[in-house]
Amino acid sequence: MNRFEYLRPATIAEAVAAGAGAGSAFLAGGTNLVDLMKGGIERPTRLVDLTRLPGLDRIETLPDGSLRIGALVRNADLAADPDFARACPAVAEALLSGASAQLRNAATAAGNVLQRTRCPYFYDPASACNRRVPGAGCDARGGETRAHAVLGWSAHCIATHPSDFCVPLVALNAVAEVEGPQGRRDLPLDGFHLLPGNHPERETVLAPGELVVALRLPPSAAAFAGHSRYLKLRERTSYAFALVSAAASLRFDGERIAEARLALGGVAAKPWRAREAEALLAGAAPGPEVFARAGEAALSGAVPSGDNAFKIPLARRLVARALARAAAGTPERLPALPASVFAPAPGEHAHA
Repeated sequence: MNRFEYLRPATIAEAVAAGAGAGSAFLAGGTNLVDLMKGGIERPTRLVDLTRLPGLDRIETLPDGSLRIGALVRNADLAADPDFARACPAVAEALLSGASAQLRNAATAAGNVLQRTRCPYFYDPASACNRRVPGAGCDARGGETRAHAVLGWSAHCIATHPSDFCVPLVALNAVAEVEGPQGRRDLPLDGFHLLPGNHPERETVLAPGELVVALRLPPSAAAFAGHSRYLKLRERTSYAFALVSAAASLRFDGERIAEARLALGGVAAKPWRAREAEALLAGAAPGPEVFARAGEAALSGAVPSGDNAFKIPLARRLVARALARAAAGTPERLPALPASVFAPAPGEHAHA
């Protein structure tokens, strides 16, 4: 690990000023950044410790009904908050399906959104990686590609985004509140992460020095609470990133679907919002046939990036199953294996 300057700012303004300098990196839970530093992938010359900034560790219901999650809220605390879990059960389920209990106790909301890909070629300094060294090439192409992208990938990068948390957030129109040298702005999370294109080294729309201070879910998110699920298929049920995942949320008008929200994880360099499938579901009566068509629509542009063609039909079926579980209703008690396709539908553990 290289030598670096360590700063602990007292205010957000001080943090933004410190983070705007070349070679600066923001430190919160450190569950991703510290590993990257140890492996020599990240080499910041200045660490800006955010953990003492006031007011960023709160979960709040705003006057308009929005839910505001401070950047430093721990993943475990957010999933265990009873009001939040009732309003956004799929988000709580996604959080509890990720990492281990120890990591969830340390990882933060903003850090989860900003975590970097788990592509093994990105983590191996001996491999060529355009995300790590622009223009170096992509050794993943033609390599071991089982877990790589089938949507939105390019010749320069086929990595996927690893977050579970982000997938239902994108489905529910979450917004990132950002403070930077040019002031404050709100960024819809659906457009926050970038597809690789010709510049995979640029992973988000954040400008240098910009700091995510909170995530905000609109009042409309709570309207889906009664029919909202997250499903995650992985190589093993615990402590593994998703091969494919799906967040499905439905709002009913009588016996028909009035509105659908659907996003996928593990298939692209960003959480993938399936708007074509959402449009297909609006006004439809729920059932296996329409859910299967929604799965087809969600993966309509999918192309294997290597030896991973199996992910496309797998994701189609997972979408259909997530929609069926959402249509059946959010269980009163969260499953003992959150987000697992093997979990019994009624669940065993309460949301909080």
